[in-house]
Amino acid sequence: PVPLQVPYAPSGPRQVRNALALLRGRAGKTVDLGSGDGRLVVEAHRQGLRPAIGYELNPWLLVLSHYRAWKAGYHGEVSFLKQDLWKVNLSDCYNVIVFLAPSVKPPLATKLLAELPDEARVVAGRFPFPSWRPTSTLGQGLDQVWAYDMKEVRRAVQSSAEGSPV
Repeated sequence: PVPLQVPYAPSGPRQVRNALALLRGRAGKTVDLGSGDGRLVVEAHRQGLRPAIGYELNPWLLVLSHYRAWKAGYHGEVSFLKQDLWKVNLSDCYNVIVFLAPSVKPPLATKLLAELPDEARVVAGRFPFPSWRPTSTLGQGLDQVWAYDMKEVRRAVQSSAEGSPV
């Protein structure tokens, strides 16, 4: 069984800036898996990533997210849904933000590989995906973020499965 309880640790301003810099200029649905207090979703919307949706199980963090969106003037424009990220269908998501604990990354990598379109980009904060090679990275230490383009990730996964470069 996958541990569903991930500790809440809010992203700092530099982490938010770095994560969204790796999504700049991209189109399509943007989701934050385990969106916490909603700061990444609100900032994604502010920067033109639409629709921007956060998935979070903690009801208190959802209240905080809705308040943050209202305060920013985006009430009704961004969505925060109380849904288990393992049960959400991600097949129409093109920008995925993941600031989650290392223990969650291996099973999440399997889910993302199975569901995301080739054009999708995944941005991980705090901890990289251990088995994926990032397309790009930004920042250092706690502020470091990693971007993964699904087409590249799939190519690497397939070639390592075949044991030879394609």
